[in-house]
Amino acid sequence: MSGMEIYEDARTVSRADLAAWLRQLASQLESGAQIFYGAAGAVAVADQVHCELEIEREDGEISVEIEFSWASPEPAAPADTAGEDDTADEDESENEETGDAVAAEETPETPETPAVAATTTDGDAESSAGTPPATAPTGTDQGTEPAGKA
Repeated sequence: MSGMEIYEDARTVSRADLAAWLRQLASQLESGAQIFYGAAGAVAVADQVHCELEIEREDGEISVEIEFSWASPEPAAPADTAGEDDTADEDESENEETGDAVAAEETPETPETPAVAATTTDGDAESSAGTPPATAPTGTDQGTEPAGKA
């Protein structure tokens, strides 16, 4: 199955604004199970996340890429017959006792790989894919629409 780009944002920001944006992202990860992007977008984040850090130098440009990925939650299977209700109730009670609540029904589908990237060229910083910096300079925003809407 091929991936679908949900959101991308690219702009030039100051190093201080980039740091503020990374702190905002970290705060969202610490305080809840969602990260927010764009005007009203949000994506649920799993408890276990694979992360990669890549630093490259190519043609006089340094690139830093941070990538997070996790499996999308599986949709819950619907109950087929009335005779299975007793079994479902037992399974639900068992899950509550162990703290494994069935969250797949409530959790929206999440992308495989949301990514955050920062690139420096002659002291400039650029961020892409994710929540734009909270203090992004006005008049310099580029590409802030979700992919395909520009």
